[in-house]
Amino acid sequence: MAKPSVKAVLLSPQRELGNKPLLVVGPSLGTSTILWSATAALLGDEYDVIGWDLPGHGISPAATEGFDVAELADAVVDLVDSVVPPGKTAARFHYAGVSLGGATGLQLGIKHADRLRSLSVQCSGPKLGTPEGWLERAETVRKLGTAVMIQGSAQRWFGAGFMDRQPEISSRLLHALRDADRFSYSFCCEALAAFDVREQLGSITVPTQVIAGVEDEVAPPSLAEETVAAIRAGGGTAVTETLDGVGHLAPAEAPAIVAGLMRNFMKEDGL
Repeated sequence: MAKPSVKAVLLSPQRELGNKPLLVVGPSLGTSTILWSATAALLGDEYDVIGWDLPGHGISPAATEGFDVAELADAVVDLVDSVVPPGKTAARFHYAGVSLGGATGLQLGIKHADRLRSLSVQCSGPKLGTPEGWLERAETVRKLGTAVMIQGSAQRWFGAGFMDRQPEISSRLLHALRDADRFSYSFCCEALAAFDVREQLGSITVPTQVIAGVEDEVAPPSLAEETVAAIRAGGGTAVTETLDGVGHLAPAEAPAIVAGLMRNFMKEDGL
């Protein structure tokens, strides 16, 4: 196991970083920063928005060995420290992530709370799926490539009718899946197989927002409610938001709604 290398894409307008609050956004398995393009465009005048790609996805280099979600969180912190210019403060940032990116966010809240101003966990939770399911998928993709996942992912990712309404973004996301490195994708599956932080949620003190899609079968609203309840039980501040007609990729499916929810949450109490 080793900390992977991840690369960043600037999703807000080109300008010197550090003069506006920093928002770092993370992807779901099989996607890339494309997932956040529309939502970031709506937040980019108020925040410097940096997206990161999973190993072997988008612009991030392929992984050569396995890693866990805690090491992904460490890699995100290193990435932030590498992109903010010298002399600008990078101590604390807002974070939002979807699915595996959201799991990474929970790990950031557990391990790197001192670096976060707020946390938005979207279509995710402290445990996703079953270890057996993830390990089986890892083996399948390692043998056959990521293209074998396209049909199933199209069914899981989007709410009913979304692909017909928004064929361009749907196609771009599915192409990102097709183009992902099969071995890195498999390492991500293995990281998800081992990921379970349910017993650690009570240690999260960062103000946390959990967003769920009503049509998300991977991380349904019930999982969001359980996540929020566990954080609150430990004395933390957490809220849940449920989106009608949305599946597993909320920032792509409902960018205006997600941007509005995030903006209001990040501005609460001067976050």
